[in-house]
Amino acid sequence: MHLYYEDCLGLERKKTKASLIQAWIRPADMRVAPPRRRWTPEDDEALLRLNDAVSASAELDRTVQSCTMRLWRLRTGKP
Repeated sequence: MHLYYEDCLGLERKKTKASLIQAWIRPADMRVAPPRRRWTPEDDEALLRLNDAVSASAELDRTVQSCTMRLWRLRTGKP
């Protein structure tokens, strides 16, 4: 609506796609992703203290994959 307003100069194929996107409505049966739990400094401390993704996943009530990735990010300084 803001990019392709009435009588604006633009490619027709892009105007068509923009109008399709604007008209889109979420289907009633489409799953909504639950809110993500953010890592707190206390979670980070526990993860580093345990230094094991499997045991940390049980203590922090997170998946092993989540703990593995967070531990890797903390060790390498990646965001």
